[in-house]
This record gives sequence, C-alpha cells and structure tokens, in this order.
Amino acid sequence: MIRIDIRPVWRFRGDTERELDFMLVNLLAEVAATRKLTCAAEAAGVSYRHAWNLIAEWEAFFAAPLVVKERGRGTRLTPLGERLLWSARRAQARLAPELENLAAEVSREINESLRGGTVLAIQASHDYAIGTLRDLAADAGFELDLQYKGSFDALAALRRGECDIAGFHVPEGRLGELMARRYSECLPPGEHRLVRFVTRSQGLMVRAGNPKGIATVADLGRADVRMVNRQRGSGTRALLEFMLSTEGIERTRLRGYDNEEMTHGAVAALIAGHQADAGLGIHAAAAQYGLDFVPLCAESYFLACRAADLDSRRMRSLLALLRGERFAQLAGALPGYSAEGAGDLLAIHPTASFGDALAP
Repeated sequence: MIRIDIRPVWRFRGDTERELDFMLVNLLAEVAATRKLTCAAEAAGVSYRHAWNLIAEWEAFFAAPLVVKERGRGTRLTPLGERLLWSARRAQARLAPELENLAAEVSREINESLRGGTVLAIQASHDYAIGTLRDLAADAGFELDLQYKGSFDALAALRRGECDIAGFHVPEGRLGELMARRYSECLPPGEHRLVRFVTRSQGLMVRAGNPKGIATVADLGRADVRMVNRQRGSGTRALLEFMLSTEGIERTRLRGYDNEEMTHGAVAALIAGHQADAGLGIHAAAAQYGLDFVPLCAESYFLACRAADLDSRRMRSLLALLRGERFAQLAGALPGYSAEGAGDLLAIHPTASFGDALAP
C-alpha cells in the first residue's frame, strides 16, 4: 500500500531567496514551551550548536532576532519569533486537512491502479480520533481514504454514494434533539446504520488564563471579544447557531462571526496566536495549543454507513479495530474523549427515522 504525504513549502524572498527549514519552527515552539534552547534542541533531536546556528542563520536573513536570552530567565521568543511560530502553526492547522484530503485522493487512485481493488472511503467532520483510526487501519494492513468534510456535507456524500462512511457529531440534551432532526433530513430511513465512535467535550476555547473572563456563549457578544467561527456545513457551526438561538443572541453582535476556519486546530491556532479571543471547539484542540477550555456540552460522534455494507470484509475489519483495546487506549488519552461503546451498532427499525436513532 502506497501512502502519500503532501506538505507545503515556504519560500522567503528578500534580497535573497530562502526556503524555510521547519526544524526552525520546531525549535521556536520548544523554546516557547520550555524557555530553554538546550531542551528545544534535545526535543528536536539535534545538537545545541546546530540549533543555535540554525536560529542565527535565520536571524541574519531577517536582520532581526528571533530569540533573546535573559539572565536568570532563560530564552524567550521575540515578537518576530512569536509571529513566525504562530504563522506556521496557523498555516499547518488550516492547510493540513486540505492537503490530507488531496493526498488521500491521489493515494486512492495509485493504490487502485496497483492492486485493482478499492479502499474504505470515509468523509467525516474534523476529529482527532478519526486520524487515530486511520493510522491504526494502516498498521493493520488496510487503507482508510479519509477526507475531512462538514457533518452535513459528509452525510450528503454518503447518500450520493461518494463514500462508504460518514462521520458526524450530535450534542447531548435538547440541542441534540434539534440537530438530530436536521441530520434525519440527510439520509433516507431504513437504508443506513449507525456505529458508535467516541464521545468528546465541546466548549469555548480561550486564551491561556482566560484574560477576558469568557464563560458562556453570551460572552461572545461582548464588544471586547473577538471570535473565530467554523465553516458553514460543519456540525460545530450548527451547534453554535443552536446555542445562539437558544440564548436569543443576534449573530450580528458577534465580532468575527464571519471569520471561518475548517478545523478545530485552526481555530485554536488563531486564538493562541492572539488573533482571536475565543471560538467553539473540542477540548483536545485547546490542549494542543495550550489554551484554556470552558466546557459547554458533551457530544456523541457517530459513523453512518449503508446497512448492506456491514457484512463486507472491510467493514468487519473496521469494527474490529473500533472494538479493540488499542483504539480505546489511544482515543481515551485525548483530552475530553471517551471510546466507551466504540463499534456498537445502533438498531434502526426500517420504518424509523434517522433522527429517532440519534435521539438521547
């Protein structure tokens, strides 16, 4: 099986041209976390001298310092160093899903030509555990063609036969009942089955220390708060809209409401880079970027598939992975996640609606 990894290239052009060595970004990230260049070099797997020379070379290129040593306080990033680090993290968080989608498409075409077979195609709302499942499948010897799409877009693709599995999420409580009704419009009754995947925590991601005291969705309407939103068609965007409607909050009051990102990680990166104050997302993304997290609801993440496919070898292999101890360990280690019941099939009566199966 051939796997493809597509990565961006950064070329800086001034008086000269230079391609960014992403080792520099890794070093800057570790300096920001530890305030010690020795620790940064060790974490990056290079010598202290190599780390310092790499930083010095780029400081010469920019004609400005990236780090500064302070007696008794270690090493810290300069404003330029911080901007470079968070620009790289934002670009990675924003581009990664699109590049992974493209890599999956190219990989599928090549592997089908080599083997004459097909892979299991998944379109799913962005989620950290989905990536874990894909890696476990590769280790087990079969391929998951994973493409990140909004929950509603993924379900629509399943209905059109463009994928084998659609991943989407539903919050607990009254909001979940309302969203289940919307999801029920995406798939006809009786033709599909649901598989439990994970539960996770959704809430407000805010800057470390929560300097603006953001505690509720209503705080997003404050004049001093700037938010960042998820894209239209995503389940998280729909969840926020339900919450705003419940609280009677006009969207026009929210600064940054039309500023959209494709993933939880991209939202978190903007907040960590001080380009926004808050955004709705999952606990794991907040933890990844060192943000504070204000939990608002738990939600269940489901996988939908065609009932006729459940007895296929590929689906049996996938269900075995979901029910295995390794997936439970890896998914459970993600902040705010639980894999309890992963792989369980939800019984849906042929005449029942999709929403009936999702209702709490």
